[in-house]
Amino acid sequence: MASLKGKTLFITGGSRGIGKAIALRAARDGANIVIAAKTTEPNPKLAGTIYTAAEEILAAGGKALACQADIRFEDQIRQAVGQAVATFGGIDILVNNASAISLTGTLATPMKRFDLMHQVNARGTFACSQACLPHLLKSANPHILNISPPLNLSPRWFAPHAAYTMAKYGMSLCVLGMAEEFREQGVAVNALWPRTVIATAAVMNLLGGEEVIRRSRKPEIMADAAHAILTRPGRDCTGNFFIDEAVLTETGITDFGQYVVTPGSELFPDLFL
Repeated sequence: MASLKGKTLFITGGSRGIGKAIALRAARDGANIVIAAKTTEPNPKLAGTIYTAAEEILAAGGKALACQADIRFEDQIRQAVGQAVATFGGIDILVNNASAISLTGTLATPMKRFDLMHQVNARGTFACSQACLPHLLKSANPHILNISPPLNLSPRWFAPHAAYTMAKYGMSLCVLGMAEEFREQGVAVNALWPRTVIATAAVMNLLGGEEVIRRSRKPEIMADAAHAILTRPGRDCTGNFFIDEAVLTETGITDFGQYVVTPGSELFPDLFL
């Protein structure tokens, strides 16, 4: 099987949820993981810190570097990238996972929240990509993977929460542009999105709580799909908007029961699909 052994992954927002699951899957191969996230102190509503994530990565068989970084700030991004390169000698893969969400209508979205979503989602993805690209261009098989949805300009995805959709689509527009911009240099730039809701802290705290969690899939489905993408030759795999289930079906997986939080439950489809 293809492996990420010895590869260095820079993962934003990797202290919990999908980002941490991707990190742990790569760690089982023996990869080097840079956890670039804000959380350094335990929070009762948000389990996990960059340090606890690093401990789990080490236990899974990988190497870990915990970097406190708020990706709204360019200096913190560049400091974390510099630490990654100094520690592991380069960067092979960037996973733009960090995201901010508010499923609110126009009149119910404070501009402070609007700014946060755009600073983290669209601007943060662009800034992290910009900072990592000089190092990715030196890698044998460089990848950027954005955890963002396929682009669809149907009004149904904008009307309920225009601010969030604009910010999240900003991440997807980075895929559209950068995949073509760096195609000749061999940097793969792709997006990955779940077919169903994924059981994360955001779902628990913001999107319906335990009832929705019970009808969700585990983050491991996104991790396995990401692994399948990131082990492909980048020159043959760029500019795609992947869906987790479809990626795994291509690899021969047909039984997704292992990923379901509550076996037999009717799963919630995710936004934008």
